[in-house]
Amino acid sequence: MKVRIGAGATEEEAQAVAAALAEHVADEVEVYLGEADEPAATHAAPEPSASDEPEERELGPTEREQRLREEIADVLEGGPEKYKARLSEQDKLFVRDRLDLWFGDEDGDGAGDLLFEDGKFANFDSWHPNSPDVDEADPDTRLPADGLITGAADFEGRDVHFMANDFTVKAGSMAERGVEKFLRMQQRALKTGQPVLYLMDSSGGRIDEQSGFFANREGIGKYYFNHSRLSGRVPQICVLYGPCIAGAAYTPVFADFTVMVEGMSAMAIASPRMVKMVTGEEIEMQELGGSEVHARQSGSADLVARDEEHARELVSDLIQYLPDNSDEQPPSQPAKPPAKPTAGIDGLIPESPNRAYDMHDLVERVVDGDSFFELKPEYGKEILTGYARMDGRTVGIVANQPAERAGAIFPDAAEKAAEFVWKSDAYNIPLLYLCDTPGFMAGSQVEEDAILEKGKKMIYATSEATVPKQSVVVRKAYGAGIYAMTGPAYDPEATIALPSGEIGIMGPEAAINAVYANKLNDIDDPEERKQREQELREEYREDIDVHRMASETVIDEIVPPSKLRTELSNRFAFYEDVEKDRPSKKHGTIL
Repeated sequence: MKVRIGAGATEEEAQAVAAALAEHVADEVEVYLGEADEPAATHAAPEPSASDEPEERELGPTEREQRLREEIADVLEGGPEKYKARLSEQDKLFVRDRLDLWFGDEDGDGAGDLLFEDGKFANFDSWHPNSPDVDEADPDTRLPADGLITGAADFEGRDVHFMANDFTVKAGSMAERGVEKFLRMQQRALKTGQPVLYLMDSSGGRIDEQSGFFANREGIGKYYFNHSRLSGRVPQICVLYGPCIAGAAYTPVFADFTVMVEGMSAMAIASPRMVKMVTGEEIEMQELGGSEVHARQSGSADLVARDEEHARELVSDLIQYLPDNSDEQPPSQPAKPPAKPTAGIDGLIPESPNRAYDMHDLVERVVDGDSFFELKPEYGKEILTGYARMDGRTVGIVANQPAERAGAIFPDAAEKAAEFVWKSDAYNIPLLYLCDTPGFMAGSQVEEDAILEKGKKMIYATSEATVPKQSVVVRKAYGAGIYAMTGPAYDPEATIALPSGEIGIMGPEAAINAVYANKLNDIDDPEERKQREQELREEYREDIDVHRMASETVIDEIVPPSKLRTELSNRFAFYEDVEKDRPSKKHGTIL
């Protein structure tokens, strides 16, 4: 800043003016006398002192924030205390503790983290003590989060959406605000392409509030519309923690994978009380729809857990085989040698096609050690289904089980295999079929149980699958069994066989009986008849032997059993990126 003062001022006066102005304007000042070209005095701007800085006001949570925190803490307490007290009697965790089990990271291993929750304040005005309409004397007016928790979490390094019922709030029942949260969670999963976890413990819809959510366009019925849209897009995994009745029971059966907890879980279209009212039948909940029923008889449960911790472990294992969505490939792991030596494969398979052995032993000699994760092990036991790894790659396995009714395909087994193949194909998981079956079972009982209908579904799923497929004729491949097990006509990347393999319309005994029964009966001498029957059987076995099939290039190769794992690994690696197209159409008509 430049200032001119009268020419008669002294230098001391000029210096005083410069100092005063510099202090006032906080800038350098030059003072000139009269018309002089050079300043008589210059004064620099003063250095700011600590005391000159504006005081920093100390900020912290206000009373407003503290009040909000108290409200959130109240929500996190869940429903009435009397209902929380009953959970321990049922060996169940309070839902907030359950979420800690699933998504907490107390041990710091990175196995989980609850990222955020949506809708804590759902229905807040209807139950919070500050509301004038709330009767604090009635604990059942507490409806924190409207009994349903939704949000997103890190689970085993994977981002997932989740929902969880709070059983302390009206038995986990569903009403308008909770339904809206559920629907938003599903719709967001469609956008993000991330898996969904349903942690179910619900008695169904609140009948006394049904006008707000039951038949609405955006009501509870939309759950299953969204389930259908999510199906095959992202993995949906459901764990049941209690009796899920009526509408609540549909979420587990719409999910891709359902886990029940032994002695705790149940699901049914109606409660025992309603069943008695409608049919007169008196039945307990576990007998009506417990884990035993759905794991062994209906096939609605994929896995049964011993307790809550085990349920989490099962889902933790399962999700390691699944991609986030249908646009991605399944995850891989470092390769491991098989649990049992491949050199023992040929000795495992009996010479006689009718002798039993356990297909698990063969699977363990082909896949990476300890990687076979079986699904529905107690249902349709004539077929094994499950995921495994081969040289680190995820594969789905469909294998006949000769240890169960000779490996014949019964209706339940066909349905189990069809659903597994369909599911695996949706999530880009290659399929390995291990064939050792006399074919589809015959008889009046299986006809009543829809063997044709369910067998059709298995063949349809195999036909429609566009993932890489390989079929191994381990021993018997009789009748339509070779069709269902993706034989040469079903567009596999390879049909290979072990030297024990046989492919034919039926087995030797049945064939001889069908074709030569009358001629054999005409032979009076029992010894001669027996000898002729043996000759015919050997001739027939030569006709169906895999060497003839390989000679006629019906199959691609016969491989030494000890080389089976290497052969399959090489082929899966080679065909990893194979592309197949279905005919242009809206969709098939076979379900």
